[in-house]
Amino acid sequence: MKICLLTEGSYPYVVGGVSSWVQMLMTGLPEFEFTVYAVGAEEKDRGKFKYTLPNNCTEIQEEFLDKILALRSPGMQENILNNQQRQVLLELVRGDSPIDMAGLVDIFRSCTWKNPLDIFMSSDFFEVIRRVYRERYDYLPFTDFFWTLRSMLLPLFYLVQRDLPEADIYHSVATGYCGIIGSMAAEVYHKPFILTEHGIYCREREAEIIKSDWAKGDFKIIWSNYFYNLAKIAYKRASKVYTLFEHNARIEADLGCDPQKIHVVPNGIHMERFSGIPKLKDHGGTINIGAVVRIVPIKDILTLIRSFFLVHQEMPDTYLYIMGNMEEDPEYVVTCKRTTQLLNLESAVEFTGTVQVTEYMPKMDIIVQSSISEGQPLSVLEAFAAHRPVIATDVGCCRELIYGDSTDSLGIAGAVVPPMDFNSMAREILRLARDFELRFQMAEVGYERTKRNYTYEQFIDSYRNIYLQEGKAKWLV
Repeated sequence: MKICLLTEGSYPYVVGGVSSWVQMLMTGLPEFEFTVYAVGAEEKDRGKFKYTLPNNCTEIQEEFLDKILALRSPGMQENILNNQQRQVLLELVRGDSPIDMAGLVDIFRSCTWKNPLDIFMSSDFFEVIRRVYRERYDYLPFTDFFWTLRSMLLPLFYLVQRDLPEADIYHSVATGYCGIIGSMAAEVYHKPFILTEHGIYCREREAEIIKSDWAKGDFKIIWSNYFYNLAKIAYKRASKVYTLFEHNARIEADLGCDPQKIHVVPNGIHMERFSGIPKLKDHGGTINIGAVVRIVPIKDILTLIRSFFLVHQEMPDTYLYIMGNMEEDPEYVVTCKRTTQLLNLESAVEFTGTVQVTEYMPKMDIIVQSSISEGQPLSVLEAFAAHRPVIATDVGCCRELIYGDSTDSLGIAGAVVPPMDFNSMAREILRLARDFELRFQMAEVGYERTKRNYTYEQFIDSYRNIYLQEGKAKWLV
């Protein structure tokens, strides 16, 4: 059986939770053949993989958004769409209803367009844009509105035109553009399409858009609505939707996904990878605080640094290790390092870059996760497997991992604080740093919770059964 994994902004170009999940999935299921359809940000990353592909990954098809947006205009074409096709594009631009996937397929795959700008630069589509502008957005500059739509829709038009690697099952790791690709596979190739959401993709994009400088005013709303609309079509077209924990399942249902489609499959980690790491010891020396994290805005490293500043003032014998990829957003890395300098923390904070976590974890006393959005972070589970307590923001399923769910009576494995609240984070770090017995007890709760519920073997067995069931359903059709 052949599975095509659909990724966006992650595997194989970025080291992180979703990418690690993809690698673990393929490695753990050698009996299946995998291909990867990867949507990346920049053409310069072509072929620059951060992972060694497992033997059962036979192909990677790469598409890059900057290449798509750099396509040249063929010039205005007149009257190339029929009334039904114009209506499909009108509803797409309005964004009031889920994307008509069958209608887009009719437009972009039943005709011989040279590139998606043939449609975008047609008189038909220009009139669609002008109509929606007059109806709803005539208080905005038309040129800005036009270029915003171009940035949003050109990748969509391009990707719907592209052929996919041949596969028996198409499996997307998000609802964005890769969710659209999976929806297209279901429509065109009549193959099973399943979706696994780690975080809630459209909410993560909304959070980034709200904080961004490149989208202004109501353009933020236009962009956010667009990603919510992409999510709706992925939820509609997927035969099954898998998520990592119950809270996400409820959000997906609220966003319009049929609850009968939604199933929970938690992440899992190799417990034995951390088996050589000793339990916490009351060493009586420097308290080492660690964060295993990509240095990007959504991980909110600035809040972590600010909280550590308060901790260091109270307990000068503390040290912060920020362990993770620094290549994804160099400007943000500069901002984070500059912040440590402004706070006079250069001698107490180390940016290690990408490291072998198992080599650093033995000297850590507390692990901190400061994200403003997460799914079910592998870094938290890895900390628990290494017998370390965790202080995390109240995002994704961090609360469930640290406090347990309604069926879990093990106890508390750390602390949960509000996102972006560096004062609360500092208080919890200090509370654990001053009490060895407390952090030791919390660490052991986390270890036991992970051993019971979040092992690699459980995760792999779940997806083995999912693929077999989807493959069987395919042959019964």
